[in-house]
Amino acid sequence: MESLAAFFDMGGYGVYIWPGYVLTAVVLVGMLVASIRFLRSNEARLQALQAENGEPSGEA
Repeated sequence: MESLAAFFDMGGYGVYIWPGYVLTAVVLVGMLVASIRFLRSNEARLQALQAENGEPSGEA
């Protein structure tokens, strides 16, 4: 248990390192969610435009 505490302490710098990891993870997850939402929005727009023009949707 002591080695686990030492790992999280990281030589006294854990107070600075762990928030950096957490912030990085939050930003990456946020970017992933935003990218997926943007992709789905654009796919829906494309399908609407293709339906409007009478073109096939391209789905098999």
